[in-house]
Amino acid sequence: MGRLTGKVAIITGAGSGMGAEQARLFGKEGAKVVGADMNVEALQKVVDEIKADGGDAIAIKLNISSPEEWENAIHTAVETYGKVNVLVNTAGVAGPFVAKAHEHDPDEWDKLLAINLKGSFLGSKYAIPEMIKDGGGSIVTISSIAATLGGQGGTGYGAAKAGLIGLTKNIAVDYGKDNVRANVILPGQISTPMSASLETEEAKEIKQFYLNKTPLGHFGDPSDIANAALFLASDESNFITGVELPVDGGVMAN
Repeated sequence: MGRLTGKVAIITGAGSGMGAEQARLFGKEGAKVVGADMNVEALQKVVDEIKADGGDAIAIKLNISSPEEWENAIHTAVETYGKVNVLVNTAGVAGPFVAKAHEHDPDEWDKLLAINLKGSFLGSKYAIPEMIKDGGGSIVTISSIAATLGGQGGTGYGAAKAGLIGLTKNIAVDYGKDNVRANVILPGQISTPMSASLETEEAKEIKQFYLNKTPLGHFGDPSDIANAALFLASDESNFITGVELPVDGGVMAN
């Protein structure tokens, strides 16, 4: 039996990178996957892969900063599968890696918070009532080590990711009595399309800076985050809520 058999899981950012890897793994572990992304073409390919592998999944186009689109996504999930048990807030965008406060464009700041923080708030807001109806659930939010460490992604990015920790802890306390758990993963540098800018010749020194701070000496793989998310989504973590889990190659141990 799969570790998520019988559960319905909504995963944002499921069209690529960490979200796609989570969607594939959750499908293999028995979850009915509701993949959400703005890039419907890429998302559909992931959904088709899950189905070809014997899983069950649907694709939903979703702008995570829109309350209306979140309401529709939750409605579609419930209409299709009858419930929502798991929400993985993965979708996000990267800001300028070296954006200091006095250099930060206010519009870019607003964009980072609207997507990286508000998106997870809205997903949680609309998923929690459905989880409560089914006796509980698990919310897994993908933040970043930039939430607690400076110099890991730019001021606006770090501020948004730090907000996810506060969001998670408040949900954990407020809804524990309803058996809704909330935990946050803090990835270090992971090799995804979002981090592709670090592979350019211009970013060579920045990449080496991050590698020098990583005790394991290499960037992580999307599967490293997917495996952590699977554990927190599954019943194996039934007594774990409100925690910050670094998956960072040891950066935060420095």
